[in-house]
Amino acid sequence: MTQPRASQISLEDTPWYHVVTRCVRRAFLCGNDPATGTSYAHRRGWIEDRILSLASIFAIDIAAYAVMSNHYHVVLRVDASRPQTWTLEQTLKRWTQLFAGPITVQRYLSDERPKMSAAELAEVEELAETYRARLHDVSWFMRVLNESIARQANREDGVKGRFWEGRFKSQALLDDQALLAAMSYVDLNPVRAGIADTPAQSNHTSIARRIRNIAHTNTEKDRETAPPDPVHIQALPPAPAIPVPMGIGSREDHAGYNQPLHPESSLRTIPQAPLLPFITENSMEYGIPFSFEDYLELTQTLGQCVHPFKPGYIPTPPKLLVRLCMDPDQFMQHAGHLLNTFGPVIGTPETLAALARRRRCQRMRGIAISRQVFTKQAA
Repeated sequence: MTQPRASQISLEDTPWYHVVTRCVRRAFLCGNDPATGTSYAHRRGWIEDRILSLASIFAIDIAAYAVMSNHYHVVLRVDASRPQTWTLEQTLKRWTQLFAGPITVQRYLSDERPKMSAAELAEVEELAETYRARLHDVSWFMRVLNESIARQANREDGVKGRFWEGRFKSQALLDDQALLAAMSYVDLNPVRAGIADTPAQSNHTSIARRIRNIAHTNTEKDRETAPPDPVHIQALPPAPAIPVPMGIGSREDHAGYNQPLHPESSLRTIPQAPLLPFITENSMEYGIPFSFEDYLELTQTLGQCVHPFKPGYIPTPPKLLVRLCMDPDQFMQHAGHLLNTFGPVIGTPETLAALARRRRCQRMRGIAISRQVFTKQAA
C-alpha cells in the first residue's frame, strides 16, 4: 500500500533522504531509445544542471546524485532552520525565481512597495511564511525539478502527457551508515550498470563532479567546499500582472499552487549550488560526516567489485567500513539492492528499533538486513 508522503519524510526523524524518480513506463527517455535509435542523452545534463540550480534556491543540499537513462537518484539533506534566517525580501526573491507570485508579492519587490497598504503588507508576510515552508520541502523540490524537465522534454518531442512515473520514491537515512550506503549506491549506479568502468568515468554523477573538481584551480576548489549560504540571488524584474480567473480565490491558489513555473529561458539563469562538502571526523563544519578521501577509497574499491563485467573482491576493508563497524562482505552483497532490501527507511538496528518505538510499530522493514550489513560479524 502506498504510504502518505508525510510518514516517509519526517524531519523530526532525519534530515537525510535518498529519492529516486523513473521515466514513465521506465522508457529510455533520457538515453538511447532502443525502439527508435534516437539519443536523448543530453537530457541527463538537463537534470543534473537543474538539481544543482534548485539547490541554490531551496534549503536543500545535494550530497550525491546519479542521472541514468531512465531514472535518477538524489541523496539530499534538508536544512529546516535555514529559511528562518532569510529576510522577507530574500524569501520572496527566492520564490519568484521559480514562480511569478501573486500581484501583492510582485508589487512588494517593485518600486510600488511604499504605496502598499498595511493589509497588503501583512498578506505578503503571510505568503513569505508559506514560501519558507515550501523552500525546505522535498516534495516541492521534486515537483519543480520534475515539472521543469518534463516540460522541456515534451516541447522537444512535440507531445503532451506524463514524462515521469507518478510519485518519486524516498528512503529516510537515519544515521552515518545509512548515508554512506545510499551515497555509494547512487554514485556507483553507472559502474554497476556496466556503462562506466570507474567512478571518475561515470557521467552525470556527483562522484565524477567531485573528482573533476580536485584537478581544478584553487578558486574552483574553494567554491566546491564553500558553505551553502549565502546564495547570491539575481534580482528579477517584476513579472507582468496575471489576471485571476473567476472562481479562483482560495488561499492555496493565491499562494501559488496553480501558478505555472517560469519559462525555461528564466530557469536556466539560476546559478548552481556547490555539492554539500565532506568534513573530517573532528570538524564542526556543516557537511557530510566523513572525509572525501575515505569516501573515494570506498567507492573506488567498491566499484571494482560491483562492475558486472569485471567483478573483483575487497582485499583490505576500506577505512570507512571499519570505522563505522560495517561488515565488508555483507555490505558488498547488498550494495546493489539498497532500494528494495530496506524499504522506506535505512539505518542500523539501533536506529531502526528506536524509530519503531517512536512510531509505535512492532517492526521496521529491513531490520534483518540491517543486522547483517551494519553490524560487524565476529571472525
